Amino acid sequence: MQGAARRLHLSEPAMSRTLGRIRKALGDPALVRAGRGMVPTPHALAVRAEVSAVVERARALFAPGRDTDLRTVSRTFTIIGHDAIAAPLGAPLFARAAEEAPGIRVRFLAESHVDAPFLRQGTADLEIGVIDTSAPEVHVEHLQDDLMRGVARAGHPLLEGALTPERFATAGGHLTVSRRGKLRGPVDDALAGLGLERRVVGSVGTFPASLFVLRDSDLIGLISSWSVPLATALGLVTFEVPLDLPPLPLGLAWHPRHDADPAHAWLRRCVRELLLGDGS
Repeated sequence: MQGAARRLHLSEPAMSRTLGRIRKALGDPALVRAGRGMVPTPHALAVRAEVSAVVERARALFAPGRDTDLRTVSRTFTIIGHDAIAAPLGAPLFARAAEEAPGIRVRFLAESHVDAPFLRQGTADLEIGVIDTSAPEVHVEHLQDDLMRGVARAGHPLLEGALTPERFATAGGHLTVSRRGKLRGPVDDALAGLGLERRVVGSVGTFPASLFVLRDSDLIGLISSWSVPLATALGLVTFEVPLDLPPLPLGLAWHPRHDADPAHAWLRRCVRELLLGDGS
């Protein structure tokens, strides 16, 4: 209670009265004691997203809109997405923020192995990657389609001579990347259609982690095109997979409560330009 009062610039009695009004309005305790601190009730957690949406709409209503000076904005945005995107995007995005909106900070969160409505809950402000959300109100913007590429250490025997589906399948062990630990994917489906099967020895959670494993082994992996600079920096070689693989739709997603927010619009524009190569 003391910390909350301090953050809201209220006295403790005033904070206590405010909490009392919230409890009366919700018909719920909202916050209950847990040891020396306080934790939200399930009902408080359930309405958090709606409250956040109301606050964002109020902020947009009273904001000066197009005339907002981004250099005076103080905000922290959270982006959720694959490490393979955060790694190449981070440095140029931080540089853009330092130049255009120095009061804006950006937090990158890795994708979770558990599907949750992060955008609706307000846990994240923007999602980047292959968007598979089923929330009907979430806005999704398609940026481009990508294709997976094969990757292996320099000097790998697979890189010598013509690359066929048969050689790809039987050239050695394969490493998959999956936040849920899946050992099978579209590559296996494509191989099965040709009567072929590869030997998958294991999986890791992120593409950057897989590159270090591939660098120090004879395993074969897959990466997206936005991870190619990381692979090249580690001395790895990428190649076209000799299979008909489905494209990866790269996109952005955000909750509509951010539509009229000039700072969020700036973030979307920066990410869009950097991912598509239109920004420096």
